[in-house]
Amino acid sequence: MNITFRQLRLFLALADTGSVSAAARACHVTQPTASMQLKEVSDSVGVALYEVIAKRVHLTDAGRELAQTARAMTDHWAAFEQGIDAAKGLTRGKLRVAVVSTAKYFVPRLLGSFCAKHPEIDISLEVLNRDGVVQRLRENLDDLYIMSMPPADIELADQVLMPNPLVLIAANTHPLAAGGQIELAALATQRFILRERGSGTRMAVDAHFKHLGFKPNLRLELGSNEAIKEAVAGGLGVSVISSHALHGQAAEHGVAVLEVGGFPIASHWHVVRQKGKQLSPIAKVFLAHLLAQSGQWRSRSEPSGAASS
Repeated sequence: MNITFRQLRLFLALADTGSVSAAARACHVTQPTASMQLKEVSDSVGVALYEVIAKRVHLTDAGRELAQTARAMTDHWAAFEQGIDAAKGLTRGKLRVAVVSTAKYFVPRLLGSFCAKHPEIDISLEVLNRDGVVQRLRENLDDLYIMSMPPADIELADQVLMPNPLVLIAANTHPLAAGGQIELAALATQRFILRERGSGTRMAVDAHFKHLGFKPNLRLELGSNEAIKEAVAGGLGVSVISSHALHGQAAEHGVAVLEVGGFPIASHWHVVRQKGKQLSPIAKVFLAHLLAQSGQWRSRSEPSGAASS
């Protein structure tokens, strides 16, 4: 086979975008040129690498294998370039990070402090639900992944980043928000609004309630913390969310953190990657920065006493 590195980059762009025109734009070539180059790749391999169904590209099994190979090659090449730059005293390149949606409340700040030190590094940040992040992790699409419930069926290099306490909230006008310790059994008649099944928060909540023998009276399942806070503030029910989603200012969201027996639920943020994955020089620097800064950021952002008022 005679395939150029440029053609592999183009095919990888096709795999990522699902469109020949989008791949052409990503690689700064015309669509006719992209089509011709992709045909040459298929002809060189000798089997169909993709098919177009309803105007969208779908990779064949051979196409998916080629995409994995191309990604590994481009990752190794990027690491080589970064290593050469480091030897020259330069720090530049691209960092790819995928995080679950709740982590968006603190990860951008950690990224901001990193960018201030390394302005020549380009960062790609993917914010998705847990299933989306796990899928990217399986496909090894990014340098690092941040989530609260890493999958157990993937061999991972896993480091605990910081605590992620899950708190029980109600509208600040709710009778239970008046203060004082509440037994979990007292919430048996309350309607609960919880994150969607499959999210890290929901998995932790379900496991905790099962351990305590408590069955919540479920009213709604919602896919975002913002929607949950609005629903709770509107009096639709109580909920369990990450304290990070309150920014330490529960009252500003129209909710109050309840003092309930068995809460907060102890959870943690993890920074993970596939076991055996070799981090690029930039990813190593970022991971060290992440671990060093997370403790400092946590001490500044943990909910104060005002959060439960």
